[in-house]
Amino acid sequence: MKLSYRQRLFLYFAIIFSIFTIGVVVFEQSRGKKFKTESLEEKLGAYTEIVNAALVINNGNYSKIMDSLVLIFPQNMRVSLINRDGIVLFDNSISDLSALENHAERPEIKEALHGYNGTDIRTSTSNNRKYLYYAKKFGDRYIRVALPYTIETQSFLKTDNTFIYFIIVLFIVMLMLMNVVTSRFGKSIKELRDFAINSNKEEINEINFPNDELGEVGLKIVESYRELNASKRETEAQREKLLQHVHSSEEGICFFSVKKEVEFYNSLFIQYLNTLTDEPSSDPSLIFSDNTFKEVSEQLSNNNSTFFESTITKQGKTFSIRINTFEDNSFEVILNDITKQEKTRLLKQQMTGNIGHELRTPVTSIRGYLETVMEQSLDKKTKDHFITQAFDQTILLSELIQDMSLISKIEEAPQLFKLEKVNLTILLQKLIKVFSKQLDKKAIAVKWNIPNNLIIRGNESLIYSIFRNLTENTICYAGQGVKIEINLYNQDKEYYYFSFADNGIGIPDEKHLTRLFERFYRINEGRTRDTGGSGLGLSIVKNAISFHKGTITAKNRKEGGLEFLFQLHK
Repeated sequence: MKLSYRQRLFLYFAIIFSIFTIGVVVFEQSRGKKFKTESLEEKLGAYTEIVNAALVINNGNYSKIMDSLVLIFPQNMRVSLINRDGIVLFDNSISDLSALENHAERPEIKEALHGYNGTDIRTSTSNNRKYLYYAKKFGDRYIRVALPYTIETQSFLKTDNTFIYFIIVLFIVMLMLMNVVTSRFGKSIKELRDFAINSNKEEINEINFPNDELGEVGLKIVESYRELNASKRETEAQREKLLQHVHSSEEGICFFSVKKEVEFYNSLFIQYLNTLTDEPSSDPSLIFSDNTFKEVSEQLSNNNSTFFESTITKQGKTFSIRINTFEDNSFEVILNDITKQEKTRLLKQQMTGNIGHELRTPVTSIRGYLETVMEQSLDKKTKDHFITQAFDQTILLSELIQDMSLISKIEEAPQLFKLEKVNLTILLQKLIKVFSKQLDKKAIAVKWNIPNNLIIRGNESLIYSIFRNLTENTICYAGQGVKIEINLYNQDKEYYYFSFADNGIGIPDEKHLTRLFERFYRINEGRTRDTGGSGLGLSIVKNAISFHKGTITAKNRKEGGLEFLFQLHK
């Protein structure tokens, strides 16, 4: 059954007032019970103070002292003396103390240990009687008194119900008053509802307004109401389009009124704002007071132009900030995280310089050799030597181009690399066969501790390039007569963990370790030129491992040499 507005209004008020009344009653009852409990506890606490005072004054046979004190206490009161280890030294209700359990874990004793005193209501395991216990800690002992939890004790703790009766009567009177008030208010609402329903009818003739000035006003209101609804629907449709665009935008956008009041913003604006400011906030107007946006505030104060754009760098990120001022002088502020674009721009700029630097050496060498051959009269042996040197430089140039192409392919088109089952042992055997001459030339031994059936689902060429470039790195820089060890030192549900180590010269200056995987980074420029290489080998290793969802680090070994630790997703 659908309730009328008046009935719902009455029901809401009744529920609210009921909750309020119940809360008052519960609070009054709990407070009354608390006061009575505290009063009883104070009395019980006084008894413990008396016992303690007697024990302090008569520092002798506590059993005789306790027996004499019990005679002046209420007849049904239970008095216990317990040492700090929970052993009962005296209890006037128990004759055989040796049969009692240790009382250290009794709730009132544990509470007294941490809070000076403690209480509990429970049935005694000693005599099966229910007591209200009160324990207090005095130095290295506990003094506990207990009253039987009888009807008298319960009645004492029970609160007076006069207040409840008063509240119930007041509640009934208030319900009656609320019924009268909601009836009058509901009548006015019903008349307004009837008008609203009639004003939505398609034909104005169906609305029975009187044929007088009031009727004309009514008809005009209905007409205006319909026009307003049509305009509102159109505005709402346009607004929804705008809001959907703003929310889905990859920029943080906030609209402000002429008075710099926030009108609307998306979540990305708050996210970017909190990144740039020192204190987290959900208030977009913080942009006018934070020193980070001082230039923005000055621009808005000067009001010189309808458009402003700048960049802000903070927390290791770069943001662009734009202000568009509209005809009514309201404006929008747009924040955009351009960190990635900036990094890409700087990387491209750095790459362009590095590539030019790396290409310059082989190209210059080729040109020099060929110019010498073309312009000078040389014997056949010298001429062949120069042509061979030029050819070797073209090989280096080709390898550099191939390495740059491989890195770009891994980063920009990883989907082109096919995934397949790769047997790592077979791959390493193939690698050693290819590098046998270079390894023999420098007397380098290779040993691995990897199961023969270890299979990785990945790209074989990229996995091969990982071990190939690490091996080439050892051949070029580790020295003569070193030993390479490749180990599978751990694995879990998702990854295999590998170690590629040698006992060569290592890297004396550890500051280079974190930069080994940068493109074209060279520890010793001249030495690296002598050993050849494109300078991209370890960068290819890092990218190939990243393709397999892993990471790689380098460290110097304690016994000498360099060790690479990395993991590959199974």
